[in-house]
Amino acid sequence: MPAKWRTKGAKTLQTKSNPTLTPTTTAGLPQVHEPRNTGMELDMDWVMGAQANTSAIERRAKSLPGRRSVKKDYQAAWMLKAITMIDLTTLSGDDTEGRVRRLCAKARHPVRADILAALGMPNITTGAVCVYHEMVETAVEALAGSGVPVAAVSTGFPAGLSPFHLRVAEIGESVKAGASEIDIVISRRHALTGNWQALYDEMREFRAACGDAHIKAILATGELGSLRNVARASLVCMMAGADFIKTSTGKESVNATLPVSLVMMRAIRDYHMRTGFRVGYKPAGGISKAKDAVTYLTLLKDELGDRWLSPDMFRFGASSLLGDLERQLEHYVTGNYSASYRHAIG
Repeated sequence: MPAKWRTKGAKTLQTKSNPTLTPTTTAGLPQVHEPRNTGMELDMDWVMGAQANTSAIERRAKSLPGRRSVKKDYQAAWMLKAITMIDLTTLSGDDTEGRVRRLCAKARHPVRADILAALGMPNITTGAVCVYHEMVETAVEALAGSGVPVAAVSTGFPAGLSPFHLRVAEIGESVKAGASEIDIVISRRHALTGNWQALYDEMREFRAACGDAHIKAILATGELGSLRNVARASLVCMMAGADFIKTSTGKESVNATLPVSLVMMRAIRDYHMRTGFRVGYKPAGGISKAKDAVTYLTLLKDELGDRWLSPDMFRFGASSLLGDLERQLEHYVTGNYSASYRHAIG
């Protein structure tokens, strides 16, 4: 592996010197501590003023893959960065403790040791492991000492239509079981009917139930009807204290897309400019190829800047993505494509 790549890769993967950085020996990446978004009072003038120029948004998103491509050394560095931002996920009705333990083992060592050695890289980990509540304790036990957090989907995932008090209680149970991140689903009907006060009040209660655990608000953007609703729902959830806003459950017919991502990123940027709080972003569902992951990261860099290129500010909700990223890295090292079974997820 040429020394020049290791230098470039290190510069790409490491954040510049900053007094808020605390090194960690588990993932080999700096862990950045930001003031947590405390939320604010619901500002209806701000919410109702949010608009979305659909044709311009779609035109910008369509042009991105061709204008922001990276190749060779830099592409490999971006792919390694993407791996550290994956929420490795299993949300199936047939999940077992054995499957979750295998997934956690992959989260600890997402790239084969021989590939990392050829790249001159230390071990890295994924951003988190995401499971249903029933599997939280198993995941926490399997990841002990790794520094990889456990995220639990909650509040009647994926539809969010169970009784409200049970949705709140489910959050508490997952936090008690050891989840440090909670992915909640909003009531889509509030956004579809323009009842922004109800959405705000719901999110405030979910946020309070999370306590110290960080909360990711899943907007289910494929079911919100318009990009304008996506922009407004994003703002309301951030005003209510969301630590992350997330596109989808992965169960909708339309999940993460570049136009939706552009709208949500610009809402995050607007919120940061007005309040000083940085909120994270998580596209989920439908991102399975390495080239797509790099496109999302370049959009993130364009819209929000380098600070968001960190696991505490950005996550991919994906699992199959990891297999393709590892396969592409092996191709970079050896010049040959391997069979997918050589990069099993769990």
